[in-house]
Amino acid sequence: MEQFIKLNRPRISRKYTLLFLVALPIFSFAQKTENVVLITLDGLRWQEVFSGADSSLLFNEKYTETIEKTAKKFWNDDPLERRSLLMPFLWSEVKTKGQIHGNRALGSKVDVKNIYGFSYPGYNEILTGYPDKEVDSNDEKYNKNTTFLEFLNQKPAFNNKVAAFCTWQVFPYIINDKRSGVPVNAGLQSANSTGTKQESLLNEILETVPSLASKRFDFLTYYLAKDYMTAKKPKVMYIAFDETDEFAHEGKYREYLTAANTIDSFIEDLWAYCQSEEQYRNKTTFIIATDHGRGDAIKDQWKSHGQKVKDGYSIWFAAMGPDTPALGEIKSSTQLYQNQIASSIVKLLGEKFENGKPVGKPMDVLFIK
Repeated sequence: MEQFIKLNRPRISRKYTLLFLVALPIFSFAQKTENVVLITLDGLRWQEVFSGADSSLLFNEKYTETIEKTAKKFWNDDPLERRSLLMPFLWSEVKTKGQIHGNRALGSKVDVKNIYGFSYPGYNEILTGYPDKEVDSNDEKYNKNTTFLEFLNQKPAFNNKVAAFCTWQVFPYIINDKRSGVPVNAGLQSANSTGTKQESLLNEILETVPSLASKRFDFLTYYLAKDYMTAKKPKVMYIAFDETDEFAHEGKYREYLTAANTIDSFIEDLWAYCQSEEQYRNKTTFIIATDHGRGDAIKDQWKSHGQKVKDGYSIWFAAMGPDTPALGEIKSSTQLYQNQIASSIVKLLGEKFENGKPVGKPMDVLFIK
């Protein structure tokens, strides 16, 4: 009997050693993200994101009212200081704990794949991972393509835990709320999800105070979204702001900068909220992006974008969450694309995105190896 035990003991040891080695990677590298918040700032140029206010626009009376007052808030001779004045949360918390891509001056490139370079094609690409040539206008037409929001909403783990709050009134069509079942609040639609006093007040403001740029103020989009998150605790939230693009089209640079600065403060507030809640704390990834770039200031094209404006295809994005390495500002020569965002978000949530189209692959850089 003693001999039998000695002969078989190594075999048992090897068996359990093998099981341990097989199981170890699963536990060591298990993803922690259970929630994702996607935030987009319409048409915010990479130039301002990485260098702050542009002197050729800020000190130009054609584009900036109250130059002295605006410069006091947003100007510094050092571009690194300027960008921190414009988006302090991005260049403190996100830079420290996440990644910021798209500084073309340092070789980090992020581009759109669609051939149009304006909003509906851009948002279709972000949300579906497919740069569809047939999506060629900003018309209010229901999208034939399946967004990652719809894909996730069909999964038992995410069903009725996906929502979108958007300033631009075209988003119900882009997300195809009728087919997808994803609740989308946008434009002049009143919210009727939470029944809170805050929702009622925000609806009253929406109905009685006209916006200066888009169909409604970005602050209404934000606070309606936050009210929904507080009451409903969704796992996937999309918040789409619009005023940066609208003010740029109008040639109002002061307002354009102020809109970007305000949205940065909204992102900071929402991150703080998520870190205060058990469901979201250390289990939530933020993705921050834009749908398109815009023209060069020197060429006097900054108000525009589209097929005739080359810089309109150059974009940026940022990410911060428990599964994303804290690489800060990317300073190496890299190339990423807008059509990779959807599959990356779905992968962060432990799923593989498929919608019947050749979607972009997940970005490896967003995942701890």
